[in-house]
Amino acid sequence: MPDVSDAPSPGVSDETLESIGIPDRLETVFGPMEFFDGLPLPDTVTRGYDALDLLRGIDTFLDCQPGATLVAMRRGLLSLGIDSRTIGYTAPRCTSAPRLLTGNTETTYGMTFMALDRDGPIVIEVPEGSLSVVNDMWQRYVADMGIAGPDEGKGGKYLFLPPDHDGEVPDGYFVSRASTFSCYVLFRVLGGVESLLTTRMYPLSAAADPPEQRFVNFADTDFAMIPANDFSFFGELDEIVQQEPPGTLDPERAGRLASIGMVPGKPFRPDDRMRSILDTAARIGSGLVRTLIYKPRDPAFYYYPGSSWKNMFPSRSHEFLSPQGARLLDARAMFHYAALVITPAMAAAAVGAGSQYAYTAEDSTGAWLDGGRSYTLTLPENIPAKNFWAIDVYDTQTRSLLRTEDPYPSVNSLSDAVRAEENGDTVIRFGPTPPRGREANWVRTVPGKGWFTILRLYGPLESWFDQSWRPGEIEPA
Repeated sequence: MPDVSDAPSPGVSDETLESIGIPDRLETVFGPMEFFDGLPLPDTVTRGYDALDLLRGIDTFLDCQPGATLVAMRRGLLSLGIDSRTIGYTAPRCTSAPRLLTGNTETTYGMTFMALDRDGPIVIEVPEGSLSVVNDMWQRYVADMGIAGPDEGKGGKYLFLPPDHDGEVPDGYFVSRASTFSCYVLFRVLGGVESLLTTRMYPLSAAADPPEQRFVNFADTDFAMIPANDFSFFGELDEIVQQEPPGTLDPERAGRLASIGMVPGKPFRPDDRMRSILDTAARIGSGLVRTLIYKPRDPAFYYYPGSSWKNMFPSRSHEFLSPQGARLLDARAMFHYAALVITPAMAAAAVGAGSQYAYTAEDSTGAWLDGGRSYTLTLPENIPAKNFWAIDVYDTQTRSLLRTEDPYPSVNSLSDAVRAEENGDTVIRFGPTPPRGREANWVRTVPGKGWFTILRLYGPLESWFDQSWRPGEIEPA
């Protein structure tokens, strides 16, 4: 027979009852919430749903930046006639004219979007020395082409299949299957413009007789490719929701979108109340993500103790995963608000391959960089870059290259004019007026504007990874 007995009754304390209940009036950041014995009164119901919609709108803004950015990019390129049969490029290199998230002035860019639903499987032929990447419309990694890809920089043919492709796959290609019909393609070619213009992109159905490749140079064109910080941000997101197959986004983010009225196959038509809430959510979200970028609170974002140099991939994961497998939400939001394109070659580059980045908007005292002041930055000798290094300066509002009289706001090792000091160090100068005799190592800034800078190392060397080499802090002059 089982041994059955009654458990002793310890009773429930008043403190426990209070902890599992709710008072009749609760003061919150959204205003007071009032209840009758735990039941929300009418004004509290209204306030509660307003608060919930605002919170979900803010979360959507932070978590869905990757998609909105690519919609804004696609719209911008289409405004110049750059469609899925056209490659936009920068000749001889990118200037500060396009509003493009943290572009650089050193490499020749090419970019376009596939339309796998319209064109079917797509072939891309990349030249030697390519550093090219394909992302789906949620800016998730699809493939590297070139030095970090399977052709290892020798050039090759890549085939990209639509998510619903069930036909035969021909031999002779490096094959990837995309999870969305539209995909962003970024071409970077170390061989410059001539090499980039040998790139080819065409439907597999035209492989026997590919059409002539069309290119459009947008290097000096003033146009925007940056998502909005107001209600229209959500309209940008809805383009992906409506155009891509259901199930292409993870259930959590898809659920968040659905909670604010964004559902595949249904018009996104928020009423005046919801429209106002979402407009507020985008503006608050913009303020929050700027805090994350410019002043992250997690020490993991900083390269060195006591330094302001920050890392956009604190866990070295292109999926923004912690070693325990948790999504680093702050890291994902901040990266996609300030930059674009995801590839493992950026997050966890091998010695001598890929690229590494460090950024800061602060001087050595912790003050924000001020365009009306002068500063110096010392890069010690033996800068650890196999291919080249660069310092680019950006506008803190647009996260694009800073606009000044010089369309190339940068100093880099590709320039023969850049000079090292007698001890081998390279000193970069920033400020509104040029330092006499040091103009080649100087970047102009704008009084009344903040700025931030990114140090880029292409082909980073061991001394970067073991931190035996580190950049100096930006010092007020």
